Order: sequence, then C-alpha cells, then structure tokens
Amino acid sequence: MKAIIMAGGFGTRLRPLTINIPKPMVPIGNIPMMEHVVNLLKQNGFDDIISLLFFQAEDIQNYFKDGRKFGVKMEYLQPTEDYGTAGAVRFADTFIDETVLIISGDLITDFDLSRAIEWHHQKKSEATILLTRVENPLPYGIVITEDDGRIVRFLEKPSWGEMFSDTINTGIYILEPHTVRLIPPKTNFDFSQNLYPLMLSKKMGLYGMIAEGYWKDVGNIDEYARAHDDLLSGNINLDLGLERMAVGDGTLYFGKNVSLGKDLKVGGVVVVGSNAVIGNNSELNYSVIGSRSKIGEGSEINHTVIWTDSWVGAHSQLERSIVCASARIGDNVVLLDNVIISDDCTIGSGATIKANCKVWPGKSVDEGAILSTSLVWGDKWNRELFTQSKVTGLALTELTPEMTVKLGAAFGAYLGPGKTVVTSRDASDVSRLLKRGLISGFLAAGVDVDDLEMMPIPVVRYALRNGTYGAGVYVRHNPDDYRLIDIIFFNGDGLDMPTATLKKVERLYFGEDFRRATLDEIGHLDMPQGVLENYRSDFISVLKPEVIRKAGFKVVIDYANGGASLVFPTIFSQLGINVIALNAYLDPRQFSRHPDETAESIVQLSSIVRSLHADIGFHINPAAEKLTVVDENGNLIDSQLLLLLVTDLFLRSHHSRRIAVPVSASMGVEDIASRYGVEVLRVRNTHLSMMEAFAAGGVDYVGGTLGGFIFPSFQMGTDAILAIAFILEMMAKEKVRLGEMRGEYEKYLRKEIKVPCPWSKKGQVMRKIITSTNNKSRQLIDGVRIFESNGWVLIAPDSLTAAFSIQAESSSREALEELVSHYKVLVEEAQN
Repeated sequence: MKAIIMAGGFGTRLRPLTINIPKPMVPIGNIPMMEHVVNLLKQNGFDDIISLLFFQAEDIQNYFKDGRKFGVKMEYLQPTEDYGTAGAVRFADTFIDETVLIISGDLITDFDLSRAIEWHHQKKSEATILLTRVENPLPYGIVITEDDGRIVRFLEKPSWGEMFSDTINTGIYILEPHTVRLIPPKTNFDFSQNLYPLMLSKKMGLYGMIAEGYWKDVGNIDEYARAHDDLLSGNINLDLGLERMAVGDGTLYFGKNVSLGKDLKVGGVVVVGSNAVIGNNSELNYSVIGSRSKIGEGSEINHTVIWTDSWVGAHSQLERSIVCASARIGDNVVLLDNVIISDDCTIGSGATIKANCKVWPGKSVDEGAILSTSLVWGDKWNRELFTQSKVTGLALTELTPEMTVKLGAAFGAYLGPGKTVVTSRDASDVSRLLKRGLISGFLAAGVDVDDLEMMPIPVVRYALRNGTYGAGVYVRHNPDDYRLIDIIFFNGDGLDMPTATLKKVERLYFGEDFRRATLDEIGHLDMPQGVLENYRSDFISVLKPEVIRKAGFKVVIDYANGGASLVFPTIFSQLGINVIALNAYLDPRQFSRHPDETAESIVQLSSIVRSLHADIGFHINPAAEKLTVVDENGNLIDSQLLLLLVTDLFLRSHHSRRIAVPVSASMGVEDIASRYGVEVLRVRNTHLSMMEAFAAGGVDYVGGTLGGFIFPSFQMGTDAILAIAFILEMMAKEKVRLGEMRGEYEKYLRKEIKVPCPWSKKGQVMRKIITSTNNKSRQLIDGVRIFESNGWVLIAPDSLTAAFSIQAESSSREALEELVSHYKVLVEEAQN
C-alpha cells in the first residue's frame, strides 16, 4: 500500500530544538519522530512511501536514503512553492494511482492504520479523516459527524464558542485518486479550508473515523515533554528496538555497548541509547539518555530528555529539562524545571539555570553563574498570548515594560521593516508607560510609528482606515477590571486583527529568535497632526445637523474621564445640543473604574437626567466604543433592551434590507425586523465578527449586545460618539423618546448563569450537548443556540474561566427558569 509523509513545517514553536534539525527529525525516545511514523506505516502494510520535503530536506533524505534500512521503499519530492497541505499532495499526483494514506512526519501515534483502510473501503468513502478525542480541541480542527461517520461540519482552530465537540482532525487522511484530482495543480490549496468544503458542497463521500489509540501533535515544547511522559508511562506503544532489564524498582531499556556504573538507581522507566556511559552512584528517573552521551558520577537526572553526544558532569542535578545534542554540562550544575540547553552549549561547573530558561545553540554559561532569564531574549509568557485581538494581563505584574518591548519587537518582526504602525492609549500613566515599551520594540524591528498619543479608539480606527498603515495598537485599562491592561491590535484597515494572524506573532514571541533591525533600519517615530480635525469633519458629514438642532435636545453625558471628552464638545456645539457634561476632562488617575464606581456613576447620571428633565443620558466608556443609556425618566436601559430600541429606531428611519446582531442578541430583533421585511444575520459574539459582517457588505446596520453599534458611515467599528449622534438624529426624525418605546420590549425576559466545568471537559460537554439536541432547531455560530417552544437558550464554554455560560430568553418568567434549570443539569451531566 502507498503512503505520503508530509515532512514539512519549520517547527517554530519547537525552537530552539528545531534550529539545527527539521521538526520531523526531533527525537522521541532517541528515535526521530518521522522514523516512528515510517515504522508504523511498515507495521500496517504501507511499504511504498513518498516524502514531501520542505525545510532542511537534505537532513531527512540523508537519514532515510532509499528506505531499505527501514524495510520500505522511499522516494522524495520537494514542491517548488508553498502549495498548502492539499496542494503539496497534488504535486505528487503521479505517485497516486490507488488509495493513498496521508500522514504528517512530526506526530506520534500508534493507530491501527490497516484497520482504517478497511473502514474506508467498507464505507465506500472518497476521503476519510482519522479522528480522535482530546481534552482541549482549540488548537486543532473540530469535526462533527453523523452516526455512520459521514462528516457534516468541521471548523479549523475554533474559538471557545465554536468548540462544538472534542473530536478533532488528526491530520491523517485516506484519499482516493479521483479525490486528489479535485485539487488544482500548482495552487495553494488546503485540506480543511478548501478540499473538504468543496467535497461537502458536492455531497461527496467524506467520512470521519474515530481511531482508537494514542495520538499527539508534537507542536510545541510542552507537547514534546508530554510525549516523553506518555512514552515512559506506557501510554503509547512505540517499538524502540532496545533490550530491557529491571534495576531495583525501575525498568531500564538500553542499546548496544552501554556502560552502567556501580550502585545505579533507576526510578520508573529509563531509556539509554547505544554507547552511552552512566557514572557510578547516579540516579535516573523517568528520563531518556541519548546515544554516546555521558552522565557523571553521582548525578541525578529526573524527567529529563538528553539527546546524543552530550555530557553531564559529576554531582549535577537535572529536573524536567531538555538537553540537545553535543552539549557540555559541568560538575555540580543545577537545571531547574523546564530548562532547555540547546545544541553545542557549554554550561560551566557550579552554574544554576533557573526554571523556564532557554539557552540558545552555541552559547556558554560561566562557572558558578546563576541564569534566571533566557540567554537569547527574556522570560517566557506562560500562557496563550492573544485572545480576541488583544493581549490582556495584570498591569506591571504580567504586562511589564520589559514584556511589551519584546511583544513590540515580535509584532514588528512579523510586519517587517519599512511598515508603519499607529499607536495610541487611554489617559492612564500605566498605559503611557507600556505603550512606550511597545514603541521601542517596533522601532527596534525597523517599523515606523505614528503615535497619536491619547485618543479614543474610534479615532484610531478612523486614522487607520484613511491612511496607508500596516497595523494599529491601542493600550488601555480593561473596562471590566481596572487592574488589567488590554493591548489591542488592529489591521491596517482599522478592523480588529484576526486571531489567525496574531497566532503567527505569538509563535515569534515564544520562539524568541525573531529578526531585529540593523543600525540602518531602525524605525522612525512621528506624531501626525490633523487626525482629530479630519475625524470631526467626516463625522458631521454623515449626519443631518439641522434635524438634530431643530429638536433642541437637552442631554446629560458622562465622559468617564476618557478620550471622548477631546472629541465631543466641539461636535456638540455644531449640532446645537444643550449638553450637561460630567467627568469631561482627562484624568490619568481615573483611567478605569471599579464596577461599583461605574454603578454609582450610572445612579448619578440617572438622578441628574431626572432632576434636569433631560431628554436622555449617556455614559461613554473610556475607550469611547460602548454606551450605557438612561431614558428621559432617568431609568437605566440595559444593553439588550437598548439594542431593541435602537434597532427599532433605525428600521423606522432607514430603508434597510439586512441587519446583523450577535447570536446572543434578544429574539426581539427578529420580531422588529419582520415588521419591516428585513433579514437578520446572526454572527459570533465578538467585535471582530460584527465588523467583518459590516465590512463584507450587504448589511446596513450592526447592533451589539454590550452597548456598541455600527451605523452606515465612515466607521467600520463601534463608535460611541457617533452612536449618540445617530440615536439623537433618529429620535428627532421620529419625534419619540426611548422611555416611550421601552414598554413594548420589556416583555423579553433574560437570564444568564455560569456552570463550573473543568477546562479538560469542555470539548466533551459540547459534543454531548450537540448530540442530545440533534433533533431540535438550533444555531451553531458561537456556542449552541437551541430553540424551544417557550424561548431559546445559548450554551457556550467561557473562554476565560473553567465554566460554561448559559443564556436564556423567554416571555414567561416560569418558562425562563425552566429553560435555565434544564440546561444547567444537562451541562453538569455531560461532564460525567
């Protein structure tokens, strides 16, 4: 049988392990990952193999040669360009004259591949994806199948709200020759993004088989360490071709000509390669020692992987570390948790390398030194960096000036020299400090910076959309927690930067070896003028000022000491509005408010609106993107009710064909839209999804559930200042106040709860919810929205906490409680 090994990928997330060797040649248990794959193929009857090579191809060819040493026939192809995953397979189409299996050369598995081929033929499948179930499916492609295995839906690298299952695509495919011919030759074409959607559209036989056994995509350092833990714990069946013997309570697997010293202690399972030397009185626990490596007398090696030709001196202690090839570690050296010593490094005697440090290839650490940061750049950020277009962390604890310099350099390296970035911030001194760190990193990467200093976010988006910039960055305090800082990234067109793009920056950041500018390439810092004036001019041009002036509105506005106070007063004077302004000055010490303080501000706003008989009151968040509104009676309008009121106003006053709202929006939106013959598009619960819906065209208005709106204008994102003007203009046109309208829409009752759920169970819960609601009307957009006769419920995994969010809506209080109670139990039971 025939197989194709995809031996590609730069292994960026595995750096520094992959600096000198290609990712498929990184060893697991002293054997390259790709050799484990070749052995598995041979065991399952695949003896005719072609390898598609990309990075450092000669290393792979020189190792495997014609394959005879491994009992197979092996040939090689190297695509001349990046044709994508499927396009690369099409490049090998002359090899494909029968059913062919596609497998990555940098994964570890013991799947029964011959059984998979049988299953494929039994189903008369035209393409079969091997599936497995994992605790955290987010980094992978999620697949949903019918009971017979036919695939009905899949999502590549989903968000938490799209995590409809814990069943994922393993990247192992079985294809028929005619299926391969669907792939256009010499074209960038991907399996998940192009070929499989094409097959679904043609209603072809695309199946998914849940394979039994072990599977791991060794995509980063943590997964590499876990793969060894699994190997040494017996969780995976790999043939290492070694002899075995018991040493005390432990088990030793060893190659040829191994020299074992006296009084050796072995704990758990230990693998020792050929010609290795283990000194007297040494202790080895759950570790791998490479061929021709030496362990000095009295040293202790715990949960550590040591590659070939490396030496460890006497009385040294290595804890959960990785030592690459040809390293020299002296006597009395201590490596603490998660240390990486790269190829050809020298660590002097008596040195201590502290946890999470990486020492890049060829570096030296002096005798007696204490290394507490990586030798290349700095400490690792110990969790996912980006969520929904931004980095969020505790001010000056997680997000430090040092960290922002590194982040700016990584982002600048991604953009490339010569590009220009727009930067801005809120009024906080902390935001100013961290923004300057980012600017330093940008400049060091050769990226120019146009700094708008302190501006609201809508003005930054405006500058991006009307300029020729590569990207934009905004630094602010998180509106929900004043202790947190958000660093928000925008595309050059002013839209939120997609997660897929930022993941590339994240890999550069974690890899730590990104490019920096030469002395002649250092970026230039400028502070452009006239942006605010141009924004004001375009702002007025999309309104009908005479309509607003004629209404003679009295309005109370709380600027929350934010950037809107720089913009609105001038505009209001042009619109003839009588404004009572609160907190209308910038205050670096009032950059963000505790939720209790915000609640007090709303109470104050309501009181002033009531006492002054104002027409409406607005509270603008400091970033000037979202509104909180009180009506003319001083009554608070919650964000869902505000959405209904503004949507009604918009459809009364504007001819529309289609509007968009998040999937969590009230069902009242459809009720309103039906009156005007307008279609409603539901999108994911993110600002980026709202902007993308508007930018794609065909949508006249986007209403948010958190007080943000996108109106037909010069803006592509939410703009609280513009929203106020539109609301006032629509109220003037329709001669109505919000308090007069709200009674009609207060019949929609809502409730939201959180149900605790371990992170590792979230995929399982989503899969079971999908299965148990299969016969119900539902939407799978961002979570699972299920329609019942008495309302609807939305179930989604929380992206920040170990919990599920359950939102429900009904016109009956009793029905609402029943909905929430029923699905709460369902989520709890699905965890079992």
